[in-house]
Amino acid sequence: MGCSGWRPAPRHRGTWRPVPGVAIPRHRPRAQPPPRAPRCQQPPKMAEAHQAVAFQFTVTPEGLDFHLSREAVKQLYLAGISSWKKRFVRAKNSFLTGVYPASPSSWMVVVMATAGSFYCQVDPSMGLIARIRCFLPESQLLSPESRTVVSAVLFSTGVWLSAVLLFRQTMRLLLSYHGWMFEPHGKMSRSTKIWVALMKVLSGRKPLLYSFQTSLPKLPVPPVEATIRRYLESVRPLMDDEKYGRMEALAKEFKEKTAPRLQKYLVLKSWWTTNYVSDWWEQYIYLRGRSPIMVNSNYYAMDFLYVTPSHVQAARAGNVVHAILLYRRKLDRGEIPPMMALGIVPMCSYQSERMFNTTRIPGKETDTLLHLLDSKHLAVYHKGRFYKPGEERLAALTAGDRVPWAEARAKFFSQGKNKVSLDAIERAAFFLTLDEEAHGYRADQEDCMDTYAKSLLHGQCYDRWFDKSFTLVVYKNGKLGANAEHSWADAPIIGHLWEFMLATDKFQLGYTEGGHCVGDPDTRLAPPQRLQWDIPQECQAAIESSYRVAKALADDVDFCCFQFSDFGKGLIKKCRTSPDAFIQISLQLAHFRDKGCFCLTYEASMTRLFREGRTETVRSCTSESTAFVRSMGDAGQSRAERQRLFKLAAEKHQHMYRMAMTGAGIDRHLFCLYVVSRYLGVESPFLAQVLSEPWRLSTSQTPQQQLKMFDLDKYPDHVSTGGGFGPVADDGYGVSYIIAGENLITFHVSSKYSSPETDSKRFGRNIRQAMLDIAELFDVPAKKAAK
Repeated sequence: MGCSGWRPAPRHRGTWRPVPGVAIPRHRPRAQPPPRAPRCQQPPKMAEAHQAVAFQFTVTPEGLDFHLSREAVKQLYLAGISSWKKRFVRAKNSFLTGVYPASPSSWMVVVMATAGSFYCQVDPSMGLIARIRCFLPESQLLSPESRTVVSAVLFSTGVWLSAVLLFRQTMRLLLSYHGWMFEPHGKMSRSTKIWVALMKVLSGRKPLLYSFQTSLPKLPVPPVEATIRRYLESVRPLMDDEKYGRMEALAKEFKEKTAPRLQKYLVLKSWWTTNYVSDWWEQYIYLRGRSPIMVNSNYYAMDFLYVTPSHVQAARAGNVVHAILLYRRKLDRGEIPPMMALGIVPMCSYQSERMFNTTRIPGKETDTLLHLLDSKHLAVYHKGRFYKPGEERLAALTAGDRVPWAEARAKFFSQGKNKVSLDAIERAAFFLTLDEEAHGYRADQEDCMDTYAKSLLHGQCYDRWFDKSFTLVVYKNGKLGANAEHSWADAPIIGHLWEFMLATDKFQLGYTEGGHCVGDPDTRLAPPQRLQWDIPQECQAAIESSYRVAKALADDVDFCCFQFSDFGKGLIKKCRTSPDAFIQISLQLAHFRDKGCFCLTYEASMTRLFREGRTETVRSCTSESTAFVRSMGDAGQSRAERQRLFKLAAEKHQHMYRMAMTGAGIDRHLFCLYVVSRYLGVESPFLAQVLSEPWRLSTSQTPQQQLKMFDLDKYPDHVSTGGGFGPVADDGYGVSYIIAGENLITFHVSSKYSSPETDSKRFGRNIRQAMLDIAELFDVPAKKAAK
């Protein structure tokens, strides 16, 4: 069923425990003022440069002497035309998505049908048209026949709008049905067949990106009793009898005394908000975090594994930027079709709105997101300096703690040339780094993927703008990657852009034999403008302080990125289970062998079947999976018994994943109950205990082939490497994996050098061995791939 994304909750908010510096108010907070958009003072670029000299005048004894630039006026005219075109397209798309699944042509059909009925002397309105005609104002411009026509059009429009509302309400009810997800593979009940037929009828017209938004159901608030029951079931294999008994008593007290009051407020919120989780999740889990977002929150994406379309850095950068801007144009026009499960079940697209022209702005208590409707430039970082002393490590401010960055921004970047230059970065479509290093897969270099991953995750700590929605990194050998900020959206959204960009770059734009871009350069374009800074000694000290914090964090990250090519999803299916369940159970076996114990495990799943849905947690460490893992270390267990236990564990995992996707998860509900308790000033020992439990194994699957822009069977070398994230717990592991094609799985394993309990390479070896051992249990042949 698709994938959830690369990353669980970031380290500074992954455990959900009350963290110093992450303020969830006990009482209703004062209203936060809306973020002030920086004034548009960026250096002149392209059309802006012409605007600056479009009109000039001087005062002479004879009066005012005007000078007019034809080129400047032309640029102003073209800019105005472009702006109005965009407004028109947005207005048109808003109308089309607002009446979906109807269309303007369907309105014409209704009007013509009504007119035809009148021509045949049949009144389909049963007298309503005549009544409407009576309410029309008297006018000499309207003859009696014209008044009748206007009345008929108004009646037809009313009927058409009523039908639209009825269709959309019916669509919402149909999309609330999730029985299809729980049916056995290859089988479909009669009710599901009827549901599929109705869905195909109602969504027959080609939808735009946001066509289904208002038809998506709201995320339901689960019953407290069900959530607590599932929670206790999830922690049972991790606790001895005594500890579990105490937790059971806390849960019972919470359910009977505290929870009913909190639940009422949460249900009330679900009535008047679009999604009862997403706004609090964004605010308290992401934007209120005061520790660095580099490593702790941001994640990365990699290039093709084996293929590099061009080794010329400038050419590769030019093509991929062009491809990304083509995607932005499609996004603005709503021309990207929404993601559809089974080809008929739409997923929420709202996260795509802030992909471009978005920056996270630091604040002392909470950050804010600045999003612009449009941006006409990129911010580019080249050769590690801004051409003045002290400016080389300026971006380290975005890599360190948030409060010092907020203070430095207010003190040193709120006026003058610093504000102009900072505005140019924060108001850019995205950030581009032309990196001086070379990275990528090399068969003769063992740790090449490890250094590639670390470079994308944190770089030099000052050569990525970590606050931008994403930073595109192009290396000197033509390889590329991205570092993405997490608060505005989850990884599948960037993954969608990434697949479009890679496919467009390779299969549509292409390169010359020498690796250069196809076509001739446009010499009329203005050259890039160098940003100017004025960095006093005190600001330099703040930059260096943030750099030291970020450098210590980056140096502590232990990464192991490796390809598992012994077999892939094609052979895993012979175990008669899903590839995701196979890998998750393998991770449980690997972790037990690595540490000798089980731990609370986080797997991210999506809730985008609901409006404004983001993610939910699948607690992958279950009683069933631990029973299987123990059987693998018990020489007395038969092969048949191990197979039986594995199948039980896989079925349990798939059931939990489906429950999370359909709004019956555990952790988002408990999180929101906790937020309500803090607002009401209610203390809950149960919630305090739940939210203090660390996720020592955080896992996520990278989405693959969301877009079918090329055939992997035809181009097997064009597999994606996926992406990864930093460790969530100081003594834990972060694991991201991508099931690429039929014969390859790439793992991204992170931990911290400072923890004596973890070793990323050791854990990587344990993952590989666990996969092989389970495959052998089912006689799955392990074949070494050619590469």
